[in-house]
Amino acid sequence: MRIDILTIFPNMFSGPLNESLTKKAQEKNLVEIKIHDIRDFAEDKHQTVDDTPFGGGGGMVMRLEPLCKALESIWDESEDMKQTCLILTTPQGEIFSQEKAKELSLKNRLVIICGHYKGVDERLGKLYPLEEISIGDYVLTGGEIPALIILDTTVRLIPGVLGDFESAQADSFYDGILGPPQYTRPAEFRGLKVPEVLLSGDHEKIRLWRKKEALQRTLQRRPDLVNLDLLSEEEKKILEEIKREVRSEK
Repeated sequence: MRIDILTIFPNMFSGPLNESLTKKAQEKNLVEIKIHDIRDFAEDKHQTVDDTPFGGGGGMVMRLEPLCKALESIWDESEDMKQTCLILTTPQGEIFSQEKAKELSLKNRLVIICGHYKGVDERLGKLYPLEEISIGDYVLTGGEIPALIILDTTVRLIPGVLGDFESAQADSFYDGILGPPQYTRPAEFRGLKVPEVLLSGDHEKIRLWRKKEALQRTLQRRPDLVNLDLLSEEEKKILEEIKREVRSEK
């Protein structure tokens, strides 16, 4: 996969892209990441990338000319858009999710434009097939942190990036629910013991225990995530078992 990021603050990416799994993915040639400074494509000596909005009001708006030039330097309309995704980070976009990350991880190429100020000139979306993505209902200084979140979440799902792909499948939200509780050595610490089932060596019992704990935790902490239509028959049976246990405790 190739990922191009268009930004007015390229230095915000130098640290995160050279650490952890993102660095390893690049070293394995599983992903190529290029950072492009939008200011390099500005038309004046001050490298201006924003201007006041038509109609008045506070704030500034990202200008079309440098954005279009930056895009055209790395992308053209002949690209296979089934394998390419052109993203604008904006609070007005679709809320980013694990399902969206899975979808993006199957692409050959991502181009992420980091939004800023009051936003981007609306005509950019008329000129290019933009997908607008938001990471949540709150205000950030700019689109660089959302771009990093999209990149990090997507890259770790590319086959070969994680040493054991099952570790991705066990993540919270991978299957739409939270992950189960996790334990490691020592088996007992300050009187607190690891659940016996995890020490049993019985992989089927462990799998079922984790599934039940994950569903129970999701019901307690994020009941909004429990969608019966998306649960397997096994998960539905476990869910009914949990509900019976809750009723019996009352």
